[in-house]
Amino acid sequence: MFDYNSHSHRRYNPLTRCWILVSPHRNKRPWQGQQEKPNPEVRPQYDPQCYLCPGNKRAHGDVNPKYTSTFMFPNDFAAVQDDQPSTDDAQEDDLLRIQSARGECHVICFSPRHDLTMAEMTTDDIKKIIQQWTEAYREMSTKDFINYVQIFENKGSAMGCSNPHPHGQMWCLERVPGEPQREFDSLLAYRETHNGHCLLCDYTKRELQEKERVVIENDTFVCVVPFWAVWPFEVLVLPKKHVASLPKLTLEQQNGLADMLRRITCRYDNLFECPFPYSMGIHQAPVRDNHDYAHLHLHFYPPLLRSATVRKFLVGFEMLGEPQRDITAEQAAEQLRGCSEVHYKHL
Repeated sequence: MFDYNSHSHRRYNPLTRCWILVSPHRNKRPWQGQQEKPNPEVRPQYDPQCYLCPGNKRAHGDVNPKYTSTFMFPNDFAAVQDDQPSTDDAQEDDLLRIQSARGECHVICFSPRHDLTMAEMTTDDIKKIIQQWTEAYREMSTKDFINYVQIFENKGSAMGCSNPHPHGQMWCLERVPGEPQREFDSLLAYRETHNGHCLLCDYTKRELQEKERVVIENDTFVCVVPFWAVWPFEVLVLPKKHVASLPKLTLEQQNGLADMLRRITCRYDNLFECPFPYSMGIHQAPVRDNHDYAHLHLHFYPPLLRSATVRKFLVGFEMLGEPQRDITAEQAAEQLRGCSEVHYKHL
């Protein structure tokens, strides 16, 4: 009899309309490949050499204020610029095409403390981050050349983070990037073929009914290892009621999201008792016009697979064929459910 916890199979991601290969039997294979260096992560509360700490000088000479909460500033090495000329988008070329890419990039420091990640922050302090994200989204909606705001965090050197001071980024662009656009296309297509239903609303209800992939939930949000997860301990954070963007959240929902972020990041750190690396990003409606089909959600993509030193790589077949994972989403959710919400440093 077929057993999806033992036999290879494919799973479909309706958000991206792509397939993933699941090979649970491969999790038993011996590992003699690359291992990450253990990171003891002993950092001071303040680092005089850190260009994100309060009162310190940044790369271009600007001095940070002695901030006491969140702090947002323009990225000194922005990937896009707001003062460049436009390209000729009307040029016809089926092979070599160019579009202008105006925009702004900002850095958001989560806390003045150099050593304090979300996993150890209080819910109230994380709520301040959410409020900063929301305020920034509203501000970007007033700029006529900004159409989409991508908020994200890269935590840890394994995810390419260039500075250990806990912070995220916000790239504000004139065009919707490819990944959220694929999701918008899927959300619209699903609504048109399912009597006006929202794909992520229906998916959230299904997960809450089955429970097998639910890691944690509260009154307003749920955190699941998605059925179609690519990364070993990938999670998807979803509001229980349809909401398109951060400014649409009620105060109760803001509190619920802050609670969810604290709890899942703490569980992440406790899984292998290490500062758990990940890339986290928020997908939400573009900043202008009506996009009621959009459904706010947060993706967490962590690379660790078996321990604090063994990570997953997307190479070979996964680059040339399709993504593949070893442990199932259900097995990953079970492991995360077994983690404490008291940080291992404080036990």
